[in-house]
Amino acid sequence: MLEVKALNVWFGAGRDRVDAVKGANFTVEEGESFGLVGESGSGKSTILRAISGLAPQWSGGINVNGMSLGRRRPNAFYKTVQMVFQDPYASLHPRHSVDQVLGETLYLHGFRDIDARVVRLLDDVGLGQKFRFRYPHQLSGGQRQRVAIARALAPEPKLLLLDEPTSALDVSVQAEVLNLLADLRADHGLTYLMVSHDLSVVSHVCDRLAVMKDGEIVEVMDVAALRQMRATHPYSQQLLQASI
Repeated sequence: MLEVKALNVWFGAGRDRVDAVKGANFTVEEGESFGLVGESGSGKSTILRAISGLAPQWSGGINVNGMSLGRRRPNAFYKTVQMVFQDPYASLHPRHSVDQVLGETLYLHGFRDIDARVVRLLDDVGLGQKFRFRYPHQLSGGQRQRVAIARALAPEPKLLLLDEPTSALDVSVQAEVLNLLADLRADHGLTYLMVSHDLSVVSHVCDRLAVMKDGEIVEVMDVAALRQMRATHPYSQQLLQASI
């Protein structure tokens, strides 16, 4: 579903250039959930931004579902790939109701049976019709993130990019949203690429993960190795020890 080859991402130019991602290589199989972990500033979210088209300065190869990506993303890309951002309050328009958020997304992607699809999306994320005409300020953090997930599901994508989707939520709500993501992946046959600094979140949701340090991937391991504390790179071992 996703192949990243020798990916470099940078910001600025000349003396001001900052290399945020250096030579990243990994693949994500169809139906798999793959995690990117590491401390803040390690380049995890920058990889998601490069894949989604939000980081303009990059080199290397990004291939999604057989589609080789260049600087501009074709319309077909956004029907295949959607992103869920870290802060659901910032990613939702404060003056748009839930109905407008979902209805506009469906309209832009060419769907016509919008009413029925809005209802179905709200049911899919466990909200129901009673939330349809509410505004973001009338929702809790967990409910807002469910709306953001519903919006990402609207075009019927195959790959979801999840940028710390629970880190802005209360601990009591995090498990609910993670369980929802696991259910949606199973029900819709989705593939996930999830960024998180929380190894317990990755252990709960992902099958494999890549550990990042200073813009580089230092190790790729499966979740069984994570749970058994079997990291080979010294930095990965430090991360595991710090999470105990």
